[in-house]
Amino acid sequence: MSNIAAQRIQREFNEVIKSDEAQKFSIKLEMDGSDFRHINGEIAGPPDTPYESGNFKLEIKIPDTYPFNPPKVKFLTKIWHPNVSSVTGAICLDILKDQWAAAMTLRVVLLSLQALLAAAEPDDPQDAVVANQYKENRALFTSTARYWTTVHAGGKQLNPDFDKKIHTLLDLGVEKHQALVALSACDWNLDRALEQIFS
Repeated sequence: MSNIAAQRIQREFNEVIKSDEAQKFSIKLEMDGSDFRHINGEIAGPPDTPYESGNFKLEIKIPDTYPFNPPKVKFLTKIWHPNVSSVTGAICLDILKDQWAAAMTLRVVLLSLQALLAAAEPDDPQDAVVANQYKENRALFTSTARYWTTVHAGGKQLNPDFDKKIHTLLDLGVEKHQALVALSACDWNLDRALEQIFS
């Protein structure tokens, strides 16, 4: 990595750490050791969304060609969102692809991801199953996203009905995350989830 890129990342890193905005919107950056190419990020779920009260960890990899090419970012915290893969954490966001500009910063990336949590783009999905649920049954999508936030990101809203269905599958020897994914993808229909897992 060039000196210029390393200096710029250090400057951007400090910009996030010292900004009032970081406190206000609960965005964070941490170094992963002393390598500027590997940075850990964290964003808080925005208020009045299913992600509220959750904290979502991000992996940020800075290419040697930064800032002329965007950082590679993925969610490490599992999340139920049309623009994030529920399996890999890969993100579909234009500024991380073809709409990146060299003037953009890591602060802009974190705030844009937080904004994405508040305003999904289901017509440009990363996860088609989640996007379909978002478009066809928004109430169920909201309940599911809120439940994933509770399970994976420290959210506080419980759902006894979903818990009961998860435990039914656990009692059958299904691994917890597999049970969560199957039930979420099958609109919490236990019979369909069982069919999907055991077919």
